[in-house]
Amino acid sequence: MTSDNPGMPRKNMHAFWLFFPAAALLAALAVPLSVYSALSGTGWPPGLLGSGHGHELVFGFALALIAGYTLGPQPRRILAPLFLLWLLARISWFLAPQSLAAQLLSPAFALLLARHAVPRFQAAKKWRNRIAGPLILVICLLAVVFWLANSALAVSIRPMPGTRPVMTAAIVGLLLLMTFIGGRIIAPAVAGTLEKRGISLEARVQPRIEGMLLIILPLALVLAFMPFATAVAGLLLVISAFLVVVRAIRWKLWHCGNRPDLLVLTFGYLWLAAGAGATGFSLLQRTDPIPAIHLITIGALGTLSTSVMLRLAWQRARRTTPPSWQVIGIAIGMAIAALARFDAGVTPFAKPHMLWLSAVSWSGTYTLVALQLVVLFRHSQNRRK
Repeated sequence: MTSDNPGMPRKNMHAFWLFFPAAALLAALAVPLSVYSALSGTGWPPGLLGSGHGHELVFGFALALIAGYTLGPQPRRILAPLFLLWLLARISWFLAPQSLAAQLLSPAFALLLARHAVPRFQAAKKWRNRIAGPLILVICLLAVVFWLANSALAVSIRPMPGTRPVMTAAIVGLLLLMTFIGGRIIAPAVAGTLEKRGISLEARVQPRIEGMLLIILPLALVLAFMPFATAVAGLLLVISAFLVVVRAIRWKLWHCGNRPDLLVLTFGYLWLAAGAGATGFSLLQRTDPIPAIHLITIGALGTLSTSVMLRLAWQRARRTTPPSWQVIGIAIGMAIAALARFDAGVTPFAKPHMLWLSAVSWSGTYTLVALQLVVLFRHSQNRRK
């Protein structure tokens, strides 16, 4: 950790100061470029066509978020090569996704991230507290599975799933990770806020509901690889959506009107329920779940990630919570992006205006978040001098 004592050498740096702005910039660039590559007819950048933009969302953007949130303070000898590997993986995938560099660098980053992040969760005694480590490992290993499914090796390896079930499983993994970490952030923050107002909150982490979610969602992740079990996976997702809503209601957020940051975090948490429920119903009806999945990847991931990025940065730089206009702004921006993409449906290129509305709202929100992170980082550095 960077020392608060100006006389102490600065050996370590918080990983989020490096990976959060980079993740925000990647998000801001990748989505409009993916829409442009498809609608313009140019096919550029080639790495964002088809499943490529999903690859960058999960194994580029989301893994950078995981790195920033889980690694904590690290020496530069660890952060520098890890970040450089992430950056080279993104550049090579954008420009030449079928090249050997692109195929190897992205899984290499995922494995190196797992090497540093997963052991940090093994000291916990309860299995529920240790689940984050194995889950991060699974998401990182899915980057390797995607590489195998997308390479020539897929022909010789049987059975080998296609890239689409791999992406679906990875998104269910992110759904579970956001459900777990989101609950661990929101519950104590709400309890502390209510205690200051003399209100007792008995339902905090809610271990029974959390335990059920930690059983149901991994089963859904495994079943995502099995075409004959999609209906069962859909049912599990619908049940998980109900549990998430129940958990959120029991936090008594209506008493937290003075904390818009917590309300927006919970709004992002409820996007998990909307996305899981809509995706589950789609799988039950055997229709294309892609529009519903975007409620998870845009509504939930977008709202929760921007909220957490700003929350950590403001706490570290100014010892306070983000201002109301910022958290409300990101909630509105992500809601527009999610609903516009959902409205575009299973044939999104039939509604290019909705695609562009979604892309511009998403990109604009992340651009502003990235700029705010840079400003807060500079303030934190100046304060320590």
